[in-house]
Amino acid sequence: MSAVNVTNITVLNNPSSFLSPLKFEITYDCVNALKEDLEWKLIYVGSAEDDTYDQLLESVFVGPVNVGSFRFVLQADPPDPARIRAEDILGVTVLLLTCSYMGQEFVRIGYYVNNDYNDENLRQQPPQTVKIDMLQRNILTDKPRVTKFPINFHPENSETGEQAAAPPPDDNAA
Repeated sequence: MSAVNVTNITVLNNPSSFLSPLKFEITYDCVNALKEDLEWKLIYVGSAEDDTYDQLLESVFVGPVNVGSFRFVLQADPPDPARIRAEDILGVTVLLLTCSYMGQEFVRIGYYVNNDYNDENLRQQPPQTVKIDMLQRNILTDKPRVTKFPINFHPENSETGEQAAAPPPDDNAA
């Protein structure tokens, strides 16, 4: 059983302009006090074929992590369109929200994102050069993909100080 359980995520400004900041209200429970902070990351997948186009939009440490329920807002700048291939800006991509403890990722929540023009005429006849300021970002919040990874939240309690090989991840659609 995980020491930290994500209980709710709300996308606060959705849909919005492509150039608007991303805002996620994250609620989680901690069933055991932890000595170190949690690291939350938001990653924009810039290309399905090449992860060199992925962009780390935000990385924050949250703590102290005591027993109880917690909520915070993670805000990140939008992806840099100059770092996305022109053919990958429009259409569907993915946002990944991850949480790690002591460098061990234990949950990954993936959202599909659709980037399209906010003007019907531009959708019907897109210009040759993408007009970033006319794009709308829509995060599809109804079916996030949740993957949980078993980790050792209390490595100081293991006999050797080393973690045994972890079983495969548990994929759950939430």
